[in-house]
Amino acid sequence: MPVSVLYFAAARERAGVAQEQLTQLPPPGTVRALLQLLGERHPQLLPLFPHLRVAVNQAFAQVDDVVPDGAEVALIPPVAGGTGLFRVVERPPTLQEVVEAVQDAARGGLVTFTGVVRAESRGHTVVRLTYEAYQAMAERVLATVGREAEERWPGTRLAIVHRVGLLVPGDVAVCIAAAAPHRAEAFEACRFAIERLKQDAPIWKRETYTDGESWVGLGP
Repeated sequence: MPVSVLYFAAARERAGVAQEQLTQLPPPGTVRALLQLLGERHPQLLPLFPHLRVAVNQAFAQVDDVVPDGAEVALIPPVAGGTGLFRVVERPPTLQEVVEAVQDAARGGLVTFTGVVRAESRGHTVVRLTYEAYQAMAERVLATVGREAEERWPGTRLAIVHRVGLLVPGDVAVCIAAAAPHRAEAFEACRFAIERLKQDAPIWKRETYTDGESWVGLGP
Protein backbone atom coordinates (compact mmCIF):
# COMPACT_ATOMS: atom_id res chain seq x y z
CA MET A 1 0.00 0.00 0.00
CA PRO A 2 1.26 3.53 -0.69
CA VAL A 3 2.63 5.75 2.06
CA SER A 4 0.99 9.15 2.41
CA VAL A 5 3.34 12.04 3.22
CA LEU A 6 1.95 15.24 4.74
CA TYR A 7 3.86 18.54 4.70
CA PHE A 8 3.18 21.42 7.05
CA ALA A 9 4.23 25.08 7.30
CA ALA A 10 7.80 25.63 6.01
CA ALA A 11 8.06 22.02 4.84
CA ARG A 12 4.95 22.50 2.70
CA GLU A 13 6.37 25.68 1.19
CA ARG A 14 9.71 24.01 0.39
CA ALA A 15 8.13 20.88 -1.12
CA GLY A 16 5.50 22.84 -3.05
CA VAL A 17 2.79 20.35 -2.06
CA ALA A 18 0.72 19.67 1.04
CA GLN A 19 0.52 15.92 0.48
CA GLU A 20 1.86 13.23 -1.81
CA GLN A 21 1.77 9.45 -2.17
CA LEU A 22 4.84 7.21 -2.30
CA THR A 23 4.21 3.86 -3.90
CA GLN A 24 7.36 2.28 -2.49
CA LEU A 25 10.13 3.12 -0.05
CA PRO A 26 13.75 2.20 -0.70
CA PRO A 27 15.08 -0.60 1.53
CA PRO A 28 15.16 -0.96 4.48
CA GLY A 29 11.91 1.04 4.54
CA THR A 30 12.87 3.19 7.53
CA VAL A 31 12.21 6.84 8.31
CA ARG A 32 15.83 7.52 7.32
CA ALA A 33 15.25 5.92 3.90
CA LEU A 34 12.05 7.90 3.49
CA LEU A 35 13.83 11.18 4.22
CA GLN A 36 16.58 10.31 1.76
CA LEU A 37 13.97 9.73 -0.93
CA LEU A 38 12.16 12.97 -0.12
CA GLY A 39 15.45 14.88 -0.18
CA GLU A 40 16.10 13.56 -3.68
CA ARG A 41 12.59 14.54 -4.81
CA HIS A 42 12.61 17.93 -3.12
CA PRO A 43 16.23 19.15 -2.62
CA GLN A 44 14.92 22.41 -1.18
CA LEU A 45 13.77 20.42 1.86
CA LEU A 46 17.30 19.37 2.81
CA PRO A 47 18.18 22.48 4.88
CA LEU A 48 15.06 21.86 6.97
CA PHE A 49 15.84 18.25 7.86
CA PRO A 50 17.93 19.05 10.98
CA HIS A 51 14.94 20.97 12.37
CA LEU A 52 12.11 18.59 11.45
CA ARG A 53 10.40 15.92 13.48
CA VAL A 54 8.75 13.00 11.73
CA ALA A 55 5.46 11.49 12.84
CA VAL A 56 4.30 8.08 11.61
CA ASN A 57 0.60 7.41 12.08
CA GLN A 58 0.40 10.44 14.39
CA ALA A 59 3.22 9.33 16.71
CA PHE A 60 6.73 10.80 16.67
CA ALA A 61 9.25 8.39 15.17
CA GLN A 62 13.02 7.89 15.17
CA VAL A 63 15.06 7.70 11.98
CA ASP A 64 15.62 3.96 12.29
CA ASP A 65 11.94 3.13 12.82
CA VAL A 66 10.33 1.14 10.02
CA VAL A 67 7.50 2.85 8.14
CA PRO A 68 4.64 0.34 7.77
CA ASP A 69 2.71 -0.12 4.54
CA GLY A 70 -0.11 2.37 4.17
CA ALA A 71 1.27 4.67 6.87
CA GLU A 72 0.59 8.37 7.15
CA VAL A 73 3.86 10.23 7.60
CA ALA A 74 4.03 13.91 8.59
CA LEU A 75 7.03 16.23 8.35
CA ILE A 76 6.67 18.60 11.29
CA PRO A 77 8.74 21.80 11.60
CA PRO A 78 9.29 23.32 15.07
CA VAL A 79 5.95 24.36 16.52
CA ALA A 80 5.01 27.97 17.22
CA GLY A 81 6.31 29.09 20.59
CA GLY A 82 9.37 26.85 20.44
CA THR A 83 12.77 28.48 20.52
CA GLY A 84 16.14 27.38 19.31
CA LEU A 85 17.27 23.87 18.48
CA PHE A 86 18.38 21.30 21.04
CA ARG A 87 19.56 17.97 19.68
CA VAL A 88 21.83 15.04 20.46
CA VAL A 89 22.84 13.46 17.15
CA GLU A 90 24.98 10.67 15.70
CA ARG A 91 26.46 12.83 12.94
CA PRO A 92 28.74 15.86 12.74
CA PRO A 93 26.86 18.98 13.91
CA THR A 94 27.17 22.09 11.76
CA LEU A 95 27.26 25.79 12.44
CA GLN A 96 24.74 26.33 9.67
CA GLU A 97 21.99 24.42 11.45
CA VAL A 98 22.42 26.19 14.78
CA VAL A 99 22.75 29.63 13.17
CA GLU A 100 19.60 29.10 11.09
CA ALA A 101 17.72 28.07 14.23
CA VAL A 102 18.35 31.35 16.07
CA GLN A 103 18.96 34.19 13.63
CA ASP A 104 16.36 36.76 12.70
CA ALA A 105 16.12 40.50 12.14
CA ALA A 106 15.21 41.19 15.79
CA ARG A 107 18.54 39.88 17.07
CA GLY A 108 21.54 41.97 16.07
CA GLY A 109 24.17 39.92 17.90
CA LEU A 110 24.98 36.34 16.93
CA VAL A 111 27.80 34.38 18.56
CA THR A 112 28.79 30.77 17.83
CA PHE A 113 30.95 28.18 19.54
CA THR A 114 32.39 25.04 17.97
CA GLY A 115 33.86 22.35 20.20
CA VAL A 116 36.48 20.20 18.45
CA VAL A 117 38.15 17.03 19.75
CA ARG A 118 41.67 17.82 20.90
CA ALA A 119 44.70 15.69 20.12
CA GLU A 120 46.00 16.09 23.68
CA SER A 121 44.22 15.87 27.03
CA ARG A 122 45.75 16.16 30.51
CA GLY A 123 49.17 15.19 29.24
CA HIS A 124 47.97 12.23 27.15
CA THR A 125 47.87 11.85 23.38
CA VAL A 126 44.26 11.25 22.37
CA VAL A 127 43.61 8.51 19.82
CA ARG A 128 39.83 8.68 19.89
CA LEU A 129 36.95 9.35 22.22
CA THR A 130 33.38 8.15 22.60
CA TYR A 131 30.46 10.30 23.67
CA GLU A 132 27.52 8.54 25.28
CA ALA A 133 24.25 10.23 26.30
CA TYR A 134 20.90 9.68 27.92
CA GLN A 135 19.46 11.29 24.82
CA ALA A 136 15.90 12.15 25.85
CA MET A 137 17.00 13.69 29.13
CA ALA A 138 20.00 15.43 27.55
CA GLU A 139 17.79 17.18 25.00
CA ARG A 140 15.41 18.31 27.75
CA VAL A 141 18.36 19.67 29.74
CA LEU A 142 19.64 21.57 26.70
CA ALA A 143 16.17 23.04 26.13
CA THR A 144 16.08 24.09 29.79
CA VAL A 145 19.41 25.86 29.33
CA GLY A 146 17.83 27.71 26.40
CA ARG A 147 14.87 28.82 28.51
CA GLU A 148 17.13 29.92 31.35
CA ALA A 149 19.24 31.98 28.96
CA GLU A 150 16.15 33.72 27.64
CA GLU A 151 14.99 34.47 31.17
CA ARG A 152 18.40 35.86 32.11
CA TRP A 153 18.87 37.84 28.88
CA PRO A 154 15.41 38.64 27.45
CA GLY A 155 15.22 38.25 23.69
CA THR A 156 18.04 35.69 23.62
CA ARG A 157 17.72 32.48 21.63
CA LEU A 158 20.03 29.47 21.87
CA ALA A 159 20.66 26.42 19.72
CA ILE A 160 22.82 23.49 20.81
CA VAL A 161 23.61 20.34 18.81
CA HIS A 162 25.91 17.76 20.44
CA ARG A 163 27.31 14.68 18.76
CA VAL A 164 27.54 11.21 20.30
CA GLY A 165 29.42 8.12 19.17
CA LEU A 166 33.02 7.62 18.10
CA LEU A 167 35.08 10.73 17.32
CA VAL A 168 38.73 11.35 16.56
CA PRO A 169 40.91 14.46 17.00
CA GLY A 170 39.69 17.25 14.74
CA ASP A 171 36.06 16.08 14.71
CA VAL A 172 33.36 18.56 15.73
CA ALA A 173 31.65 17.49 18.95
CA VAL A 174 29.28 20.39 19.64
CA CYS A 175 27.97 23.53 17.91
CA ILE A 176 26.25 26.34 19.79
CA ALA A 177 24.70 29.54 18.51
CA ALA A 178 23.38 32.38 20.65
CA ALA A 179 21.45 35.29 19.17
CA ALA A 180 20.38 38.34 21.14
CA PRO A 181 19.30 41.91 20.49
CA HIS A 182 22.82 43.07 21.40
CA ARG A 183 26.28 41.50 21.17
CA ALA A 184 27.07 41.52 24.91
CA GLU A 185 24.08 39.32 25.72
CA ALA A 186 24.91 37.00 22.81
CA PHE A 187 28.48 36.46 24.10
CA GLU A 188 27.26 35.89 27.65
CA ALA A 189 24.55 33.46 26.57
CA CYS A 190 26.95 31.43 24.45
CA ARG A 191 29.40 31.06 27.35
CA PHE A 192 26.52 30.25 29.69
CA ALA A 193 25.34 27.49 27.33
CA ILE A 194 28.63 25.61 27.11
CA GLU A 195 29.28 25.86 30.85
CA ARG A 196 25.79 24.62 31.77
CA LEU A 197 26.03 21.85 29.18
CA LYS A 198 29.22 20.56 30.79
CA GLN A 199 27.70 20.76 34.28
CA ASP A 200 24.23 19.30 33.79
CA ALA A 201 23.69 17.50 30.48
CA PRO A 202 23.85 13.68 30.85
CA ILE A 203 26.51 13.31 28.16
CA TRP A 204 29.63 11.32 29.01
CA LYS A 205 33.04 11.19 27.37
CA ARG A 206 35.47 8.26 27.34
CA GLU A 207 38.91 9.20 26.07
CA THR A 208 41.28 6.62 24.60
CA TYR A 209 44.98 7.50 24.66
CA THR A 210 48.14 5.94 23.33
CA ASP A 211 48.79 4.83 26.93
CA GLY A 212 45.35 3.98 28.30
CA GLU A 213 41.82 5.35 28.57
CA SER A 214 39.43 6.94 31.06
CA TRP A 215 35.95 8.36 31.54
CA VAL A 216 36.46 12.10 31.83
CA GLY A 217 35.58 13.29 35.31
CA LEU A 218 36.26 9.93 36.99
CA GLY A 219 40.03 9.92 36.66
CA PRO A 220 42.23 7.17 35.16
